[in-house]
Amino acid sequence: MPLVEHSKLPAFAQLRAQGHEVLSLDRAEHQDIRELHIGFLNMMPDAALQATERQFIRLVGGCNRIAQFFVYPFSLPGLPRSAQTLDYIEQYYSDFETLREEGLDALIITGANVANPSLQQEPFWDPLIEVVNWAQDNVVSILCSCLATHALLKHLHDIERQPLPAKRWGVYSHRVSTPEHPLLREINTRFDIPHSRYNDISREQLEAAGLPVLVDSREGGVHLAASPDQFRVIYMQGHPEYDVASLLKEYRRELKRFASGELETAPPFPEHYFGDQAQEYAAAQLQRALQARTSEAQFDDTLEQDLAGLLDNTWGDTAKAVINNWLGLVYRVTNIDRKQQFMPGVDAEDPLGLKEK
Repeated sequence: MPLVEHSKLPAFAQLRAQGHEVLSLDRAEHQDIRELHIGFLNMMPDAALQATERQFIRLVGGCNRIAQFFVYPFSLPGLPRSAQTLDYIEQYYSDFETLREEGLDALIITGANVANPSLQQEPFWDPLIEVVNWAQDNVVSILCSCLATHALLKHLHDIERQPLPAKRWGVYSHRVSTPEHPLLREINTRFDIPHSRYNDISREQLEAAGLPVLVDSREGGVHLAASPDQFRVIYMQGHPEYDVASLLKEYRRELKRFASGELETAPPFPEHYFGDQAQEYAAAQLQRALQARTSEAQFDDTLEQDLAGLLDNTWGDTAKAVINNWLGLVYRVTNIDRKQQFMPGVDAEDPLGLKEK
């Protein structure tokens, strides 16, 4: 599914420079290919805003060529932003009111940082719920990531997330629980997913609410679940969009906070992420952080240089396959009322093929 560079968003040029196919708007207009319009609600903090934007747009653009994809990033009021980030959003992001008027086929919602005891106390809660309530009636499917998953499960099913004893942080092996679900067709039955969170919604909570669990992990917990109708809302607790170095950058930020005295204890290594050699380098940097902390010296780490080439991405291919299936289902549903011109045999009462044969 080729991405269409319909705006001057820098992510399009960055992805093209990395070898991804990105069509100019002029070239796209001369191709007789169906369009799908995907909203991307980016609630991530300033430091991760552009990286998350690029990661998710890359996932969308890495799918099969059944449509041209127009991706529209937008954000919410109530999120703490620097003046520089607000300028970036003003320059490159869409406005929700405009998207509401023009319409979308599907919506992706990212995680966010929180600072209050309950999600309903967050200043972005009401604007988020306004978007969600509109999307429920006006888009084919909503895909939620991390904090967005917890927020929508609270809003739609009154499920309270539970604090974990310690941060769940690392790369965990997962198994497919519902292989017959169309989102998981032709997906490996076991694969890795990164997690990075302090709170959890368990399999028991989801099943008690009638929500099918699609993918889970003994160590990592549930990664993927769906709404009772199997498709209108897809919930992810993990981070399949992550780059290979995303957890490393997060660990590096925490190590710097420890070296400066902002954190009382040293951050643990992300689980199942560093191999033996990478862990040796990381341990050496931890010692340097300890020395900087006790001497109040500047801590200038070389983690990213030291670990370059030593980290493995064991989740990217499966992530692309799942997103490909999701977008394929969005495409399928949007074509139901086109008299089956492009999708012969589609059952309008069972567009996803979930009925037992």
